[in-house]
Amino acid sequence: MRIIIIIFMFLHLNSFAQKYSANNGEITFYSYAPIEDIKAENNKVSAIYDSETKELVFQLYIENFNFRKKLMQEHFNENYLESDLYPKSSFIGRVMSVNDSVAKVQGLLSIHGISNQIDAVGSFVKKDNTFILSSNFKVKLEDYDVMIPKIVMYKIAEEISIDVNITLIEN
Repeated sequence: MRIIIIIFMFLHLNSFAQKYSANNGEITFYSYAPIEDIKAENNKVSAIYDSETKELVFQLYIENFNFRKKLMQEHFNENYLESDLYPKSSFIGRVMSVNDSVAKVQGLLSIHGISNQIDAVGSFVKKDNTFILSSNFKVKLEDYDVMIPKIVMYKIAEEISIDVNITLIEN
């Protein structure tokens, strides 16, 4: 499925535009809660950027998040993000502006089958034939219908911090 999305994006975008892509981007999320902090990393994030249209697309598989504790990973996939029903998360948007390597990005973030408009700010540096992207933003679990049982509400934050770090290479 990832290949179909990538092919669609390349066919959709202007053939003369410079395109950049990555298959090993990293997205990390943190849940800072009173009883326990939770951190998970996914370093198999795919991304495409078109420098002419400013379109930016990310996609990842939920099951590729790695946790310090296997039980956390199991609960995350089975009980909270239901990765068997909602296997992917994506962002489809556009770089709205870049000033002194600081970019403003807008688009639809899809998690758990729900899409919401988000605005994010981050570092956007062009170096040789690459773009190096990094950002930190927050999402509320309730905005994506991720329900946290009351019994674990002090272990999982209602708002999750997300870090994005991706180096896109010119195609």
